[in-house]
Amino acid sequence: MIGVFDSGFGGLTVLKEFQVALPEYDYMYLGDNARAPYGNRSHEAVKSFTEEGINYLFDQGCSLIIIACNTASSNVLRELQEKYLRKPNVTNKKILGVIRPLVEEVARITKTGRVGVTGTRGTVNSKSYEIELHNLNPKIIVTQQAYPLLVPLIEEGWAAKPETRMILRKYLRSLKSCNVDTLILGCTHYPFLYKDFCKIMGKNVQVPHPGKVVAASLKDYLARHGEIEKLLTKKGKTVFLTTDDPARFAEVGGAFLGRKLEDVKKVDIA
Repeated sequence: MIGVFDSGFGGLTVLKEFQVALPEYDYMYLGDNARAPYGNRSHEAVKSFTEEGINYLFDQGCSLIIIACNTASSNVLRELQEKYLRKPNVTNKKILGVIRPLVEEVARITKTGRVGVTGTRGTVNSKSYEIELHNLNPKIIVTQQAYPLLVPLIEEGWAAKPETRMILRKYLRSLKSCNVDTLILGCTHYPFLYKDFCKIMGKNVQVPHPGKVVAASLKDYLARHGEIEKLLTKKGKTVFLTTDDPARFAEVGGAFLGRKLEDVKKVDIA
């Protein structure tokens, strides 16, 4: 199985694209909704929570896990990757994130080298996108902005409300004034507002879709790593797990995926 871990609902926008690009594989999605959001948590808390989620998914039979949460990917991915690499005789457990694929795509397509980054406070404060972009091209100019109001608005079903669009316009004003030519949506909730981001930024600004970029990267990874690909089951099934209310997860998660969710199970990972 391919495991997808997120602090809550946002990772469903990534899972949705996995199921389009790689429909034959089995997936297990785990949302730590009881402790979401991670965006304002300390590094220690994010590391502890994410490690618990990763361990749970490995115990359930996942061989490959994608940390779909930008906050977790930016803060603790490399620590967890190194920890598992140091374990003796562990060759069938891999952990990937969502930042590197998006950074590689943005570095490839930017024309002016002026890139905007949006995300939670945790993601923005980590400067992970800026660091990764500069590792690929030190000349890229990065402007970052945290948009803390968007996640709760999206989860409350306010994505289509005029109030949300008004807030987004105000948020994006400073990035537009910096003349960025490419915008990174550094939160997995933001694809829910993808069309609004594109419309407000204008036709001269490229906005790569995070889920589509990560899905393409995963497809390429599996093609290059046959030793991992052969361990993955292929029945086209998906299991949904949450650490909070399954009914709430089914309701909100269904809106993220665009279809009704059934048989969501509550689990304890702490």
